[in-house]
Amino acid sequence: MIRILCFGDSLTWGYDPENRVRFDEESRWPCVMREKLGAGYRVIEEGQNGRTIATEDPAEGEKNGLRYLGPCLESHSPLDYIILMLGTNDCKRKFCYSSMDIAGEMQIMLEKIQAYNHFRCNDTIRVLLVSPPHISDAIRDSWLGDSFGFENAKKLSEELAPWYQKLAELYGCAFVNAAQSVQASAVDGVHLDRDAQRKLGKTLARAVRDIQTHGDGRQME
Repeated sequence: MIRILCFGDSLTWGYDPENRVRFDEESRWPCVMREKLGAGYRVIEEGQNGRTIATEDPAEGEKNGLRYLGPCLESHSPLDYIILMLGTNDCKRKFCYSSMDIAGEMQIMLEKIQAYNHFRCNDTIRVLLVSPPHISDAIRDSWLGDSFGFENAKKLSEELAPWYQKLAELYGCAFVNAAQSVQASAVDGVHLDRDAQRKLGKTLARAVRDIQTHGDGRQME
């Protein structure tokens, strides 16, 4: 059984921007990916609403992904793949980050995964780094707009993919730019609607298949 850990935020958890609840298993991208991959795969959903890469959030509580990563890797071991999609929440106004800062956080996370993979797993885990969908123009009128800082968060999210691609090359990860496949919902400008969730699941299923065929380090759209 090939085990895939999907580590992310509300986009991975499956937040429905219209009804503000969780999508069902037929619609969440990790579940769609599992369906498309077929028998022989175990997909582990580890999405948390509001999760950051490595930043404490005093307003929302325990959202620091880096702090939870170690226990998460150990509890779900053994793993064959880690799909990592984070960075959207780091665009929030209260953190005052540049895209380079967010990439720096991601670099620390990749180093932690690399160390765990090398010293605990004999380099058997393959990592797929996904730059998240762009925050859309709808953030101007969204209920999330004030928290994210409106257009500034949109700009930051658009700058992440080139940084993430460089990190993927540096650390030997496969890379997918999710913004080339899906767009944030017009309802809130941040989350994915049902169709986009399903499309992302299909895209990442193809990416996993491509890693199996071509190996790590391949840049995939």
